[in-house]
Amino acid sequence: MELKRVVVTGLGALTPIGNTVSEYWNNLIEGKSGAAPIQQFDASLFKTQFACEVKNFNVEDFIDRKEARKLDQFSQYALVSASEAMADSALMESNPNLDKIGVIWGSGVGGLKTFQDESQNFFAGDGTPRFNPFFIPKMIADIAAGHISIKYGLRGPNYVTVSACASATNAIIDSFNLIRLGKAVAIVTGGSEAAVNEMGMGGFNALKALSTRNDSPETASRPFDAERDGFVLGEGAGALILEEYEHAIKRGAKIYAEVIGGGMSGDAYHMTAPHPEGIGARNTMIAALEDAEIDPSAVDYVNVHGTSTPLGDIAEVKAIKQVFGDHAYNLNISSTKSMTGHLLGAAGAIEAVACVLSVQNDIVPPTINHFTDDPELDNKLNFTFNKAQKRVVDVALSNTFGFGGHNTSIIVKKFKG
Repeated sequence: MELKRVVVTGLGALTPIGNTVSEYWNNLIEGKSGAAPIQQFDASLFKTQFACEVKNFNVEDFIDRKEARKLDQFSQYALVSASEAMADSALMESNPNLDKIGVIWGSGVGGLKTFQDESQNFFAGDGTPRFNPFFIPKMIADIAAGHISIKYGLRGPNYVTVSACASATNAIIDSFNLIRLGKAVAIVTGGSEAAVNEMGMGGFNALKALSTRNDSPETASRPFDAERDGFVLGEGAGALILEEYEHAIKRGAKIYAEVIGGGMSGDAYHMTAPHPEGIGARNTMIAALEDAEIDPSAVDYVNVHGTSTPLGDIAEVKAIKQVFGDHAYNLNISSTKSMTGHLLGAAGAIEAVACVLSVQNDIVPPTINHFTDDPELDNKLNFTFNKAQKRVVDVALSNTFGFGGHNTSIIVKKFKG
């Protein structure tokens, strides 16, 4: 069968460096860090006392107070970013067939704060089992997609992908595939996460995964720097409206970019560490390129997973060199996590938004906080250190990898009709 083309017709973002797409993009290009001391709880006894939190966010500006209380923060974030994307797309103004529009969302953790709060309340009591009736519906990861579909009456495919930090990219790939197979005409996709709480920080600290640079939070996320010491936990959401090309053209939609390929692979190596030779990362990029039916030399920009961990950054660079060969030196490579921190299951969503806007605007966001070259990396590569760079970006590839060895890549290109 002939596969249908898939385009991006709406974007939404709620991030540590901007609560709208325009704010997020402008701050990416300016190289602004979203890291700061934690405000949501007293982190003074934690090894890491800072994170990339969403700022100046009042849920009641978007959701009725009574309804908001039924939602974990990750679902609140999902609804807000999806609302921006839906409004941006004007999809609902065309009186579409709601049976053919779906929601495929991603979250690696789901309602962690809800689980924490309910556990605290129970164990602080007299042992009598008193639980909030919304405990389970607030906590389960799939509920974010459910709430988005309910809000808009979308009756197409509806579920959440859970693959740790690859979750949102898995959701985008699934959406892309279902649309090009003709199973839907449009899908609201992306991801959300809200793990900046005691359990989230404590758990990642116990893994020794987080930076402990408490004296300088804004410079703590430093991918590819010799002195990187772990990632910075982030929170928020990103949303994209993917739409079948003919459907978008027929209704006169604004088109940002075209999605042309997606790849997935497994490391089959370790539950938290990447394969040291980047085999899984290599395989997922190759799969995405083959799916897109393009040569590696067609790619201009790679938005890397680039978490600022000692092992992960090295493995990903090895994979890029294996996949792209000599063309690796013509690429712009950057890690926007240097600014946003790591949004876990939502990372792929906001990074996909960054790739779409990079393709549309011909500019590559920087990898900030580079101070010292790492001798274990090939520093002849262009990591777009510290300052955004203008260049023609016809094709961008985005990588996201997750605990458990889950690897995903998506490819977007400039829309040319």
